[in-house]
Amino acid sequence: MSGIPAPHVFLVAGEDSGDWLGAALIAAIKRRRPGARFSGVGGVQMAGEGVPSLFPLGDLAIMGIAENLSKIVKRIRQTADAVIAAKPNVLVIIDSPEFTHRVARRVRARNAEIPIVNYVCPSVWAWRPGRARAMRSYVDHVLALLPFEPAAMRRLGGPPCTFVGHPLGERAGRLRPSAEEARRRLADPPLLLVLPGSRAGEIRRMAGIFGEAVALAAQRAGPLEVVVPSVPRLAGTVKAAVASWPIAPRVVTEPDERDAAFRAARAALTKSGTSTLELAVAGIPMVAGYKVPLFEELIARMLINVQSVILANLVLGENAVPELLQREFTPERLAVALVPLLSDTSQRRRQIDALARLDVIMEIGQAAPSDRAAAAVLDCAGAIGQPRRETVASGPPRA
Repeated sequence: MSGIPAPHVFLVAGEDSGDWLGAALIAAIKRRRPGARFSGVGGVQMAGEGVPSLFPLGDLAIMGIAENLSKIVKRIRQTADAVIAAKPNVLVIIDSPEFTHRVARRVRARNAEIPIVNYVCPSVWAWRPGRARAMRSYVDHVLALLPFEPAAMRRLGGPPCTFVGHPLGERAGRLRPSAEEARRRLADPPLLLVLPGSRAGEIRRMAGIFGEAVALAAQRAGPLEVVVPSVPRLAGTVKAAVASWPIAPRVVTEPDERDAAFRAARAALTKSGTSTLELAVAGIPMVAGYKVPLFEELIARMLINVQSVILANLVLGENAVPELLQREFTPERLAVALVPLLSDTSQRRRQIDALARLDVIMEIGQAAPSDRAAAAVLDCAGAIGQPRRETVASGPPRA
């Protein structure tokens, strides 16, 4: 590739999960093109790869239909201006569509020559399917984490879409127990993971209910060791939210400590979202739930068109993980669903058997998702001469 100039890649992540994806992508691009340059918006992980952020990632911690988006308008403009000024070979927007897609539209309007890659397919297969076709005007290629998403994008008239695999596949070895840790999963007291959210608002909204559910489960199943994984940026919020729990949990923020807790956990309580897939890859039986304000629920019921909102269930193609939403999201119902997962029951065995199918479905153990993503990004940047390709897999379950 001596005749091909090293590319300049501009990455825009909107939250911690995107920061991790961006860092892995940067590392993979460096392996392929050691001279590549990078700029962007990210967090501590991307900074660790030598890419300082235009502003703190915490400025973008916005969640929910009801929350005010006006405070990020300045950051959208700032980011788009930086992209235009940098004139990169490719812009990679990573998840967080309420922020990154606004940036992409501004960039496309001002300079249509900059290729734009959307890393993490928006959930067009679940709600607002019209977004897929709209994306064709400002996204050149979508990199999908879930195997059914390319087919969904194709069906809905979206941009070309390639399944690169979920980054959790690369972490499977760190999340799954050794023989000794597997014995800890079966030892008493059971280690219970509780994941109340990845944003401050949802943590405050749901932590109290999770704490009461843990106390009820302990009354019925016996003593529990409770661990709440977090990220450093949210550690203070999490500790404040769990301070009044009847059973005091251990809050862990260091990656090694967090992974060790996953390897030793017997079961989990979690909010719906990516955490359900992480637990599934780790082979941890779980109960998932979520709650939003009533008017957001009414809007969601009109828009969402899938049989489950639990990501693990959608990938598996069955409702293996119990989901308790809205009025069903109560301490009593959570405890009732959790207790059977703490001992050798038919409910626990059925869920473990379902989770074991993920390796084949998600192609875990094959090419690293970050390497696949790097190849696609460099392709869009014109840094390698292979033609783009579209990968198609079966669609998600429908309601």
